Amino acid sequence: MARKPSVLTGSSLTHLGRDGKADMVDVGAKAETERTAIAEGCVTMRAETLQIILEGNAKKGDVLGTARIAGIMAAKRTHELIPLCHPLLLTKVAVDIEPDETLPGLRVTALARVTGKTGVEMEALTAASVACLTI
Repeated sequence: MARKPSVLTGSSLTHLGRDGKADMVDVGAKAETERTAIAEGCVTMRAETLQIILEGNAKKGDVLGTARIAGIMAAKRTHELIPLCHPLLLTKVAVDIEPDETLPGLRVTALARVTGKTGVEMEALTAASVACLTI
């Protein structure tokens, strides 16, 4: 089916049919390749709060460990959260959280990797977002 040209770029939008209705992209004919995406986010807070988290003294427990797990779990469920997103057999998801005294706060970096027919940008973004929300 032909695509309707994008008003913004003149090219076609992959998730809209000619009639403007949402449409899941058919990736069946694409070659499987290794694909990696990295997304970053940050959470700012009072310096005292950052210190409490880094010392492991938060009343709700291990903030960093819980946020890492939440981010990884979120990446694996991205297709359930984002409309028209393909479910992927992820080969790697990593969530790293580093303190940044200049914010002050925490910087989150999420990596998602797959060998497949479509990219993993949404999974990396979801992992970073949920890790930040968990913090």
